Amino acid sequence: MAQVAAAWLSAFAKQTPGTQQGLVVMAGTGKAKFEPIAMWPDGASPAPELMRAVDGCLKGKRMLVETGVNDNAAIAVPLLIGGQLRGVLAILADNSVQTDLRHVVEQLQWASGWIEAVVRRQRVSGNDNLVTVIELLATSLHHTRFSEAATAVATELAGALGCELVAIGMMRGKHVRLRALSNSATFGKRATLVRLIEAAMDEAVDQQAVIAHPPLEGSPARVRRAHTALADHEGGTGLCTVPLTEQGKTIGAMLLQRSSKEGFDAGSIQIAEQAAVLVGPVLDIKRREDRWIPAKIWDSTKNVFKMLFGPRHALLKLGMIIAIAVAAFCWYATGTYRITATTVVQGKVQRVVTAPIAGYLVQAETRAGDFVTEGQIMARLEDRDIRLERLKWLGDRTKQEQEYSQAIAQRERTKMRILASQIEQSDAQISLLDQQLERMTIRAPFDGLVVSGDLSQALGAPLERGDVLFQVAPLNEYRVTMRVDERDIRDIEAGDSGPLVLSSLPDTPYVVAVQRITPISSPLNGTNVFEVEASIEDGPITALRPGMEGVAKIEVDERRLVSIWTRRLVLWARMTFWSWKP
Repeated sequence: MAQVAAAWLSAFAKQTPGTQQGLVVMAGTGKAKFEPIAMWPDGASPAPELMRAVDGCLKGKRMLVETGVNDNAAIAVPLLIGGQLRGVLAILADNSVQTDLRHVVEQLQWASGWIEAVVRRQRVSGNDNLVTVIELLATSLHHTRFSEAATAVATELAGALGCELVAIGMMRGKHVRLRALSNSATFGKRATLVRLIEAAMDEAVDQQAVIAHPPLEGSPARVRRAHTALADHEGGTGLCTVPLTEQGKTIGAMLLQRSSKEGFDAGSIQIAEQAAVLVGPVLDIKRREDRWIPAKIWDSTKNVFKMLFGPRHALLKLGMIIAIAVAAFCWYATGTYRITATTVVQGKVQRVVTAPIAGYLVQAETRAGDFVTEGQIMARLEDRDIRLERLKWLGDRTKQEQEYSQAIAQRERTKMRILASQIEQSDAQISLLDQQLERMTIRAPFDGLVVSGDLSQALGAPLERGDVLFQVAPLNEYRVTMRVDERDIRDIEAGDSGPLVLSSLPDTPYVVAVQRITPISSPLNGTNVFEVEASIEDGPITALRPGMEGVAKIEVDERRLVSIWTRRLVLWARMTFWSWKP
């Protein structure tokens, strides 16, 4: 294993810029002690940060990155074989701007998987073979695009095994399609050769076996008709086709061709098998990542359907059944379509109490929020001038009555008529002043609640005739004003009803009925709303107060639940499409 590790370190250093040191620590089978088995460069002393990274990785059994004082970074990755820690791969890399540490980490993680596969299989028979396989792995990792990686792997494998041609094909449907040839970026003009190579690959894939032509002594009998046709076309060359598999699934095939008629020996075939086991999954990942997005989506969709209708994946099947059941319920189930609107409770009648004449405020008995009874004094105005004028008119009337009595005694009829008219005028003026005195005391017009008006801070202030002093609302008659969004106003008609819940009485439901829809809209919180008047049909009226706010839900009709839940989204989509439509 030491030779494998040394070869891997050398290949990794060649393919990864910025690598300064490499160290592989392993424990033998059944041993608990970990020992270094390979160091790159040979004979170098491991840096302190590299040793700290290895020690931390062994203790934590997880990847660890340790930075040093010389702008270096040590990265250590554990080797887990069968769930047990068998070793550590560690690299000391330059942590400068020119070095992509993320790329180094990815390379190291891929390499750890390859080393683990080599240890599990233990199928490599010689040190040179190990170096060849690891270099192929490093080559496949070095290229980002699938075509470049496949061509490079085929070219390097052809040179390592002395092959005239190495072809790599991947599964497309039920057949293998040629994707790369050694030392050739394009092969479109070689249609006959491509067809024969693909037929030979299909022959090996269909039998799920390695096929060599001519066959080795003692090998099982296989169908080699396509291989014979290809060999005859190329002038009697030796062929070897190895299927590429991943997790028991065939993903492609790799065909090797030599000019010698003797074909391939057991050692070469073993190297080809080892290369196929390790390189095949890497190339398949690059192929899948190198596809167009629609192809990836289609592949993912097919995988989902395979999981749904194939074995296992019980949770996915259960989730899909639940999703279908929910969708069917939403499509066929119906519910009451309700329009939600913010509301405010107002008195059905609001009486305005105004100043009867110009004067000065001398007393304020009530203010907003107080309950009043009919005839209760709410405020008083200064009445001294009126009383003085009334006394004046009373004195004039007494004088006129005395003169009238004298005129009767002296039988002066003309004077009697004049005095009688003056007395009537005085009586009328005194009656007018009495009414004004009565009106100087502001009284409640009925039992109710003072909705607005607070004159306690305005005593002595002058008032003009008609100034609003109070607003009083009755406590037994209310109406509800709803603010309905313009997108919902077309669904509301007079007579529709629904529940109302007030913020101050969340546990007390009320029933309201639409009475009138105003045709004028007004802005509210960035949207246009229409005011809809409704009456309270059911509920404890005595608990209501003017100004209470809540939410009403007017019931319109029965509709599908999916249409109710997506109504606003559909309206928005239609409006957006109309605005974008040319």
